[in-house]
Amino acid sequence: MKKTSKTKDIVLFSFLTLIIILIILAMYQRDREWTKLTAMERSLSEQSRDVSNLRGSINAMEKKLESLKVQSLNTSVATANSNSEKTPKSGGVSLAFKRAKAATELADYAQGDWSVSALTGGIKTISPLVSSDATASEIQGYVLEGLITRDPDTLEWTGLIAKDWTISEDGLIITFNLRNDVYFSDGEQLDSSDVVFSFDFIMNEKIQAPRHRAYLEKIKTVTADGPYKVTFTFKEPYFEAFSLAGGLEIMPEHFYKEYLETPEVFNESKGFLMGSGPYQLADPKSWTPENGNVELVRNTRYWGDVQPSYDKILWRVIQNASARLTTYRNGDIDAYGARPIEYEKLKKDKQIMSKSQQFEYMPPVVGYSYIGWNQERKGDPTLFADKRIRQAMTYLIDRDRVNKDIFLGYAETAISPFSPRSKQHDPSLKPREYNIEKGKALLKEAGFEDRDNNGVLENAEGKPFEFELTYFQGNEDTQRMILLLKDLYAKAGVKLIPSPQEWPVMIELLDKKDFEAITLGWTSGLETDIFQMFHGSQAKTNGDNFINYKNPELDKLIDEARKTVDSDKRMPIWQKAEAVMYEDQPYSFLFRRKTLAFVDKRISNLKLTKLGLNKSRLPLEVYVPKNMQKYTQ
Repeated sequence: MKKTSKTKDIVLFSFLTLIIILIILAMYQRDREWTKLTAMERSLSEQSRDVSNLRGSINAMEKKLESLKVQSLNTSVATANSNSEKTPKSGGVSLAFKRAKAATELADYAQGDWSVSALTGGIKTISPLVSSDATASEIQGYVLEGLITRDPDTLEWTGLIAKDWTISEDGLIITFNLRNDVYFSDGEQLDSSDVVFSFDFIMNEKIQAPRHRAYLEKIKTVTADGPYKVTFTFKEPYFEAFSLAGGLEIMPEHFYKEYLETPEVFNESKGFLMGSGPYQLADPKSWTPENGNVELVRNTRYWGDVQPSYDKILWRVIQNASARLTTYRNGDIDAYGARPIEYEKLKKDKQIMSKSQQFEYMPPVVGYSYIGWNQERKGDPTLFADKRIRQAMTYLIDRDRVNKDIFLGYAETAISPFSPRSKQHDPSLKPREYNIEKGKALLKEAGFEDRDNNGVLENAEGKPFEFELTYFQGNEDTQRMILLLKDLYAKAGVKLIPSPQEWPVMIELLDKKDFEAITLGWTSGLETDIFQMFHGSQAKTNGDNFINYKNPELDKLIDEARKTVDSDKRMPIWQKAEAVMYEDQPYSFLFRRKTLAFVDKRISNLKLTKLGLNKSRLPLEVYVPKNMQKYTQ
């Protein structure tokens, strides 16, 4: 009887399990159907909007034709030409698209296929403003656009959404005339009200965008002077006023305005992304970190003079460096950024070289790595609030050895945030050389010495000098550097405790300023504005002065430099600011590194420009020839 009862239990359990599985499958199918239904509803809505826009355009054309009929038939061609748009043209397209246009005229040019890249770690959010890492910014760059773009050959600014502009003599008023043929990916037309909204949205204190507000606070007002005319008025002169105004990424008002009523929803969002760029999220509200990969599809309504080449832009999360190399070797990602330790080997690897284009370069906009010393944690000063300790920490880093052992000479020592080839840099300043005796002497001045001859420095209370160094665990070169730094500091009696973290955790720690020391990197520009990172006013919640560094003398110099429009007068001020940072060592500046890249030969028209490799440059000028495409249906 017991055996029979047990058998019945097993049958009953199996039956219930089957029912549960069927219910889950049904729910999953219902979920998929609902997703498809939502997508279809959105698509129909957008198509309806397109038809409405088309009808409006036809009506406008009919009215224009009617108007033309009553004009004099003797109107000269010269008069007609004088009324044409002022947009600079090159080969029938605006100058912003001239390189992309030239690519389409190459013999093997073709549209189609995918661009596939690797992410070294997970992304917390790709929503604009609330995201803070370079990868999220790269993704947004395919979706959001500004009024102007920089020519990679001349480094001059040229119009993108802006046709032309005027700048007042005092530089305080900049007026842009916009193109009237720009549409967001859902079919809504972009006009000056969207530019005004983008500024107002960022400046709203309820929106979690302090790092963006830090820059835009120089702007007094942004006003629409017509549907396609917008004026930026600045509070005071600013050396980057034109690029600041023209570079404002335009967010569609009709999509984002609802979050002014529920800012907390936007601040916690993961994938609210829509713009006028060449690519879009299939669903502009659907992405979450659980998706892992990030996928953008072609914006079929893209307004640009040249349509983008790829059908899809895909980023795959591959955290392990060896796995990334294997994935590249197998042709499943398009490029591989080599670590120096493997670069020389890969150059001799026949299989890699047979499929690759090889690039080794350091553009003028290359960023720098650093160790940031947090001077205040949870309201209390830290060890690193003492300038002597920060100076000592730099003296105890043998950067020449790190470069030789870890980066194999493919890096240069960073002295400050300014490139040594920039006019911002004072050439009389040289990198602090490794000097263990100077470092120990400074630490002794600050109250730390080996009081019990155990090889460890202690303060007067006997507490050893030790600190946690937070770093991203997904970078193998960083891990090796940390181990080397641990040994170097140990020689001076300082205990470094490695604290590896995943990328989303790193971002959270930065926002909360909850760390002792952290190693990261900053991107750079042709001229670097250091307000965001080092001005005392930015040592606030979610601000980028996350080391709580404050020096009134430096603040004054930064403020003076930023309002000095004359470059010849501005550069000496930056050099004075550099001297203050050199003395204070808020960061131990580490390296500027060369890019060591292998790119699949299927990617055509790759070129080095003054801004670096054009692989991801927009408007897109790279493509895959038809006979080499692998993802096109």
